[in-house]
This record gives sequence, structure tokens and C-alpha cells, in this order.
Amino acid sequence: MNRRGRVTLLAAAGLLGAGLFAARHQLMARALGLRPPQYAVRLERNLPIVMPDGVTLYADHFAPVGAGSFPTILIRSPYGRPSEAGLLGFAPTLAARLFAERGYHVIYQGTRGRYRSEGHFEPFSHEASDGHATLAWIAEQPWFEGNVGMWGLSYLGYTQWAVAADAPPFLKALVPVITTSRFGAAFNSGGSFAYETALRWASLVQSTANPGADLDLQVLRRTLDPRLERRLHEAWATQPFAEADRHAVGAPIPFFQQWLNEPDPDGYYWRQVDHHRRMNHVSAAVHLVAAWYDIFLSEQLDDYTDLLAAGQSPCLTVLPAHHTENSVLLAAIREGLWWFDAHLKGQRELLKRRAVRLALMGSNEWHEMDFWPPPANHQRLFLHAGGGLSEQPPAYTQPSFYCCDPGDPTPSIGGPVLSSFAGPCDQRPLERRKDLLIFTTEPLEHDLDVIGYVRLELFAQANLRHYDLVARLCQVDAHGRSINVCEGLLRVEPDLDEQQPDGSRLFELTLNPTAQRFRAGQRLRLHICSAAHPRWSVNSGDGRLLHEGAPVGLRLEQNIFHDPNHPSALILPVVSPETRRAMAGER
Repeated sequence: MNRRGRVTLLAAAGLLGAGLFAARHQLMARALGLRPPQYAVRLERNLPIVMPDGVTLYADHFAPVGAGSFPTILIRSPYGRPSEAGLLGFAPTLAARLFAERGYHVIYQGTRGRYRSEGHFEPFSHEASDGHATLAWIAEQPWFEGNVGMWGLSYLGYTQWAVAADAPPFLKALVPVITTSRFGAAFNSGGSFAYETALRWASLVQSTANPGADLDLQVLRRTLDPRLERRLHEAWATQPFAEADRHAVGAPIPFFQQWLNEPDPDGYYWRQVDHHRRMNHVSAAVHLVAAWYDIFLSEQLDDYTDLLAAGQSPCLTVLPAHHTENSVLLAAIREGLWWFDAHLKGQRELLKRRAVRLALMGSNEWHEMDFWPPPANHQRLFLHAGGGLSEQPPAYTQPSFYCCDPGDPTPSIGGPVLSSFAGPCDQRPLERRKDLLIFTTEPLEHDLDVIGYVRLELFAQANLRHYDLVARLCQVDAHGRSINVCEGLLRVEPDLDEQQPDGSRLFELTLNPTAQRFRAGQRLRLHICSAAHPRWSVNSGDGRLLHEGAPVGLRLEQNIFHDPNHPSALILPVVSPETRRAMAGER
């Protein structure tokens, strides 16, 4: 084929690709229930935006073509702008075009040190100053009409929190999706380290680095290389933890090393990059979009609570999804357009729905209410010898016992991790292990709606002064499948709680929030163990820091008590249909 033939073929392929994109994009718009598009869109690529220190960040501008003025949506991302990602940028292009077609300027900017944007990428560190400088640049543009919103998922949501406090008054609406203002707490939940999520994200950022260039096929090959996943699994088994990044990507990752050396979410490093301490300075209207199996769920609901305490009126939507599900992006676009139309275009009549809307898992229902969490009756299920779980108080029995070996830690399956294998998964392979205790109810006689924060009061005694307690609530169906619903971890230190006269200690674990309907005929099941590897870092047993590794042969021997003097119990927030209707203002 001659050169003219190749050019013609490439042009035809480009037109076909553009046509397929347009068709898919229109189908998705209809499926999402978006209002019809109003404008054609003009794309201006690679706009230079100079930061105060002279570093240039680049952005794409999606502009509606038509008479009149339009509000602006700012999106800031380390994962590649639409023009940098090319054919790989379907998701960012879809979001930007859907907003622009409905009457919004969209500025989609690459963060510092990623792809064509200059500088060095240090997670979290420059997003406040760069974000504020970008907002100031927007305000100087001839098309600026005085109203700006910000939108985005995960790290793109963090960039919103970075500028939310003391933002210029024209920043009027935020839509942070599956994210949080407090990454320190998210990475160091319960006193442990979110090992799997932190290392996977650090490896992803490192393997997709392509300074000064686009997100090309070579980068994609590196990201999708199955050897990367194998290296990650090998790295998770590495001791000390400080060597894990070298095993995963072949070299130390500076910010991952920083995280290992900063285990205190209230320490100096995290105080510099987290933004929840200034919620009382946020004036923009905030719509939080969360997910029940998301890695940031607990912290995002804490953001919601802090906004309420600061006198704000945030909106909250919680999806039945985990962090990497495609459905989250589509829901985020729908929720974002609704919020921006109301707050940037003045269509206040759109705000007639209740402030909180959540999916009730185990049903096909969505419920609206005025605030989170809803009022609930707290049902106490006591642990019994032999693995029972019931409202009947326990009898006098010997404690249940298990051992935990740091060299062969109890694994985690699914749950809120950064992985395509996250979310609800069958836990039966895990339940065959001897280092995990199981307590199960009889089949339910009626449906049971658990909405809120599940807690566990646990009497325990161990041979070590440092150890972890992990609790997991599961749903067991008629076929015996045991599906994880929510879980929590507590890292026990010598001075955490007072020791009882008999040597036992009483602990309280708070599990991830949930909204789950347990159907009649199903059973509730509680897991108790002392590791969930690699979701959380394995406890050394002697208080050493993460980068120092775990000693060989230091085994935990754990007693769990369940008798009248030690009534260990699972505490469920049960919401009745009458309560749900009252919360929603129904009669």
C-alpha cells in the first residue's frame, strides 16, 4: 500500500473511531437519564497554564459552541488528559464532552509532573497551590462568567479538597467522588497500614510515568503486563515492607517510603497534605458520592459529618460499588450534572430530593433521608461457644482459641481494596483456615435492614502485647455462600485498654459503614481473626515500625471470651421500614 493509501486508511479509521465514540457516548447519555445535549463542542488542546514558581501545567478546554455565557467545570488529574490519552482516554473524554454539550466550559488539567505537565509529581504536595493558581487563571479568561465547579473521582476528588478551604467565592460547587480529604486516616486505618491499596497505587503511578510525553501504548503495555500483578503478589509477601516497592517496580518509590515512615495520620506529613481540619472554611456546595465497598468510604462519611458540624448542608449519595467499577464513573457524571445545574446555573428546583440517597444492598431499592446515619435500633447478637451467634445471652463456657502466624497470615478476599477483585466475594475458602473464628446465626425469620455503623464488643486475651483484631460481617445465603458485607481492624497496643482482673481486655471495633438487607432465610456470620493480608499490613507482634519487618516465629495465641462475665457481642444498627419512611418524610 502506498503512502496515500495508508493516509486514507488511517483517516477512515479515525472517522470510524470518532463515530463509534459518538454513538457510545450518546447511548450512555440516554442510559444515564441526562437531559438532551444542547451544544456542539470545540476542543482546544494543550493550553499552557503557568504556576507561580514558573512550572507550566497543560490543560484541555472543552467549550460549548453557541451564543451566551457558560459556567466552568475544573477537573485536575494525574492520570492523563483526554488529548494526552488519545484512544485510551475514553473515560475522561466522555465526562468532559457530556458536561460541555450541556452548557459548561470544561478545563481538564494534568497535575504537576504527570505526562506533558512540567515539574515533579509528589502526591498531594502541590495540589493546593497549583489548584488555586489554576482557579485564578480561569478567572482571567474572556469566557469566564463567574461560576466554577470542580468534579472528579479518587485523586481527582482530592484535588477539590486541596482548594476547598478559603477558595475564591466563584468556586461554588464541588463533587468529590469515592475520595476523601483525609488520606492519612485512609492509609492508616485502625492503626494499621492499607498495604495492598497503597502499594498497588504507588506501583500504578510509577509504571505509568511518562514525563514530557503522552499516555501511549507503551505505557499501557507496562500497566497491563501480567508480570506486574505477579510482582505485586510477591512484593506483598516481602519482609521488610520497605523492600516491597523494589520488588514491585524494580526501584524504591520515594512517596511510598514516606508513607511507611509516617504511620501517624496526625503527624507532620499528613497534617500538611490532609484538609479535613479546615472544613469550617469551605463555602462551596458539596455533593459527596461514595460507595459501600470503596477504600475511602469511612473517611468520606467522616468528611460528610465534619461538613455538617461546620454548618454546611452537604449532599450524600452512596452507590452499591467498589473503587474501580465502571458504574461509579457513570453515576458520578449524572450526579455531577444535577449538582452543577442546581448550583452553577441557578436551577434550585432540582434540589427537591432529600440530602442523603443510598442504595440498600441486598435489594433493588434506593432510600432517601435527611441525614446520615439514620436512627436505628441497636440489636445485640452474642457470641457463643461452638460458633453460635444469637440474641440469647451466653452461658458459662471456655473461650474460643486460634493462633496467627505472621509468616502465614490470614488472607483477605475482596472487600474495600484498590483492585478489580474488590467488593463482595465468597469467603468460604477463607473460612477453612484454622486461624479464623466463625460465629453464625440461625436462618432469619424476617428481613433485617442493617444501615449504619456495625460494632463489635470483644473480650480477648493474647500472649503478645501487640496484635491486631479483625472483624468481618458476612451474609450467608441458602446455598452456603458467605459474602463479605463490612469489616474493621483494631491494632492493639499495650496501653490501649485496661486489663480486666482475669487478664482479659474489652475492645470495641467499629466496622465499615454499610446498608445491607439480610433476607429471610439467610444467616449472618461474623469472622474474627488477627490478619487480613494484604489489605492491612501484618502486625509484627512486638511494636516495631513497618519498615523494620516482622520477626520470624513470633506467633500470636488468642483467646476470645463469650460467657456471662465476658459477653462479647456484635451490635447491629437495625432500621425499620417505619423509620425509613419517617426519615424520608413519607406517610
